[in-house]
Amino acid sequence: MNVQIQSVKFDASQKLIEFIEKKLAMVDRIAAEATGVDVVLKLEKDDQAGNKIVIITLRMPGGDIRVEEQARTFEEAIDNAKDVLKRQIERRKDK
Repeated sequence: MNVQIQSVKFDASQKLIEFIEKKLAMVDRIAAEATGVDVVLKLEKDDQAGNKIVIITLRMPGGDIRVEEQARTFEEAIDNAKDVLKRQIERRKDK
């Protein structure tokens, strides 16, 4: 599956990119009909609730699934978003 990673106003490290690709590999197993994944990484100025924002959009026939998570680290935000995405995929399959 094609994973597009975009970092807004900063350059993502190779280690972070590899982490994201590894975590999103499970999407290919549970959503075989998915055509691609878009990941947007953003930094917020407000550091109270965590200033790292991750937006994952899973492109699928019949409508995209979009998840947005905010945390203190990108790794934590990716983990949280992956869990939410997995639940949404399973919920869509049940319908």
